[in-house]
Amino acid sequence: MERLRHRLESAEKALVSLRQLAMLENLSDVERDAAIQRFEFSFEACWKLAKQYLYDIEGLDIGSPKGVIRSSREVNLFNEEETVTALNMVNDRNLTVHTYNEEIAEKIQANIEKYYRLLKRWVDRMNQEI
Repeated sequence: MERLRHRLESAEKALVSLRQLAMLENLSDVERDAAIQRFEFSFEACWKLAKQYLYDIEGLDIGSPKGVIRSSREVNLFNEEETVTALNMVNDRNLTVHTYNEEIAEKIQANIEKYYRLLKRWVDRMNQEI
């Protein structure tokens, strides 16, 4: 349970950092790239929190981000629509290594606010159960 609380704290801190850029409009290229980087580490912190939550609270040992998202749906941390968005978020997270590609960077940045809100709801729901 100690590890779960530590992961919760890390995810919450990451989301505070992401929020600062996720809510801005008309980002410069540097701000966009920073937002993508913050999205990347926020996503990592959140899915790892969910992995630990599923293990500690639900007794499920899941190894991949998509598996964790699907299992989050099974335990009602996500509804069906949120699950689809979350799976798309994983795909975008996997594309973040291509931020040098302007088109990909703009696509990811266009979804960051939506992803921030979803990650926040996910973390809040887990926090309520902890």
